Amino acid sequence: MKWKTSNLKTTLIIVLLTLYIIGCKTEKNKTAGIESPADTTWALLPFTKVDSVNPVLLPGENSFLCPILKRQVRWDEKDVFNPAAVVRDGKVHMIFRAEDKIGKFAGTSRLGLATSEDGLHFTKMKSPVFFPDNDSLKVYEWEGGVEDPRIVESEDSLYIMTYTAYDGSVARLMLATSKDLQHWTKLGTVLQGRYKNTWSKSGAIVAEQHGSKTIATKVGGKYWMYFGDTDLFVATSDDLIHWTPIEEGGQLKSVLKPRKGYFDSRLVESGPYALLGEQGIVLIYNGMNHDIQGDSTLSPGAYCLGQALFSGDDPSKVIGRLEKYFIKPDKSYEVSGQINHVCFAEGMVRFKNRWFMYYGTADSKIAVAVR
Repeated sequence: MKWKTSNLKTTLIIVLLTLYIIGCKTEKNKTAGIESPADTTWALLPFTKVDSVNPVLLPGENSFLCPILKRQVRWDEKDVFNPAAVVRDGKVHMIFRAEDKIGKFAGTSRLGLATSEDGLHFTKMKSPVFFPDNDSLKVYEWEGGVEDPRIVESEDSLYIMTYTAYDGSVARLMLATSKDLQHWTKLGTVLQGRYKNTWSKSGAIVAEQHGSKTIATKVGGKYWMYFGDTDLFVATSDDLIHWTPIEEGGQLKSVLKPRKGYFDSRLVESGPYALLGEQGIVLIYNGMNHDIQGDSTLSPGAYCLGQALFSGDDPSKVIGRLEKYFIKPDKSYEVSGQINHVCFAEGMVRFKNRWFMYYGTADSKIAVAVR
């Protein structure tokens, strides 16, 4: 049967429009770093906020003798947020950021320790376990403090902690180690040379899950760390102590960028450690919404949680990325606080056959979501 000319033209128009739409969507997915909009099998989903217990950690009235001020300070009375977490001796150990009310930079930050037998109800130690002191790193840590820890274990059971030191002007990515989570050895700045005094934060080391332990693991003969709070960058190490950033064109190589029109349109920042699995390296990250060029369904400046997949052969290559956040601020304690509209994840553990993810809420409290 012969087609009429009008039918043929109509069919051609439909075909061309379909190809155009597919092409536009493919280009959008390429820009977003997504292999296929339907392929999210690699992602850690879904996480559910535990409303019955959240927030799981609040500010308190604990005090300790500050070695720099030489007086008692209520170190956790203003805010608690942005925790790391590990499983040790059958309990969840949370290393969290806490602020006092006297530091001139919105309070001096120190790191406290809280423990839980069920991953939901925590008991704080009365004194911080990590804080600015009269040591060689005081020049970097005082008086903004020490912030935002992320922790993995080495194969010989040494805890490796990345954290941020803030002197009031520059944030620097730092490193410390411990055998017991209470006594720490400070190792100084992660970045050296010409990058030593540049702004750097949020170091997430690539690791594998071995039962309840999160063990740093090599890829291609090197340890890898994602870092940054604009774009994400990457560094490598032979020993988890000495790190070399990867460069491209004489600058730090960007491996993940903000996306115009998305929840992560203003910046991307590492979440907990990066998890190596069969499909690649899954990185939970924190995305900030741009005031003008962001996701119009979110508040300007909102922080939501996203996930990206990096190649297990080349950790600098992104091969997948969720188009949409998987957690956003929508609870009262996430919407209102020191900084409004913030969910900011840094801690995740495998505990009692479930994933527990701990995140700061409005830079004021700490909550948990489980999978």
